[in-house]
Amino acid sequence: MPIEITAQAQLLVGQATVVEGPSPDENLLAVFEDDEDTGYFYAVDTAAGSNPIQDAVHIYNVQAVTDRDKPSTVKIGWSADSRKVVLMINNHPHAVFDFDAQRGYCRTGFPPPNPSSNWGKHSHEWSADAVGLFA
Repeated sequence: MPIEITAQAQLLVGQATVVEGPSPDENLLAVFEDDEDTGYFYAVDTAAGSNPIQDAVHIYNVQAVTDRDKPSTVKIGWSADSRKVVLMINNHPHAVFDFDAQRGYCRTGFPPPNPSSNWGKHSHEWSADAVGLFA
């Protein structure tokens, strides 16, 4: 999977963490957040004015992570065209945003799409196609 890593950090699941990965060539940003209860990944368009968060996908509930006492590595990486971004935890893809298709994918498939959003046309269900975006 050819990607450009723009952010990397150590994660202790359940400890407040924010990791921001800017796109190399665009006004786009991806943000991973552990708020001590859940982990979420956000697609952000910094040029979008008052509501820059375009989409958000659920990564985990802290209490459900069995090895949360072990440190993990979070990486945010972008495609060559800087329009697709992947969240990897311990080198395993957990979520992808495709800014051109206005679509997010995650392993939990949560939350359901928001029909009032441009990004709400598709579910967040995981698909092998998500990783294929980086081929």
